[in-house]
Amino acid sequence: QVQLVESGGGLVQAGGSSRLSCVVSGGTFNINAMGWYRQAPGKQRELVATITSGGSTTYTDSVKGRFAISRDNAKNMVYLQMNSLKPEDAAVYYCNANLRRLLAISTWDLVGRDYWGQGTQVTVSS
Repeated sequence: QVQLVESGGGLVQAGGSSRLSCVVSGGTFNINAMGWYRQAPGKQRELVATITSGGSTTYTDSVKGRFAISRDNAKNMVYLQMNSLKPEDAAVYYCNANLRRLLAISTWDLVGRDYWGQGTQVTVSS
């Protein structure tokens, strides 16, 4: 029932900017870390950025200084602001959330589980 839905992306010129959004819905849950991953054709999915519930962030080296991850805990949303886009940033971007669900009254998942969005395409033209 938990769903992650991404939006944003599309075609962007090199050097341009784009903002991805992701909303988590479906039931009652407590979100731990959230993140963005990407997968280019013929390549493995790679971590782009993460953000903890407290707001601590990490980035893969190739996007440091260009991308910024943020979240709105009240809205169960995570964002990825992408600036100075390069052709090598082109990929399908996936939202990830590690969360614990409320299963029944006062009963939560013992450990967090990872949930994924369906992905959104980012194309960067040179």
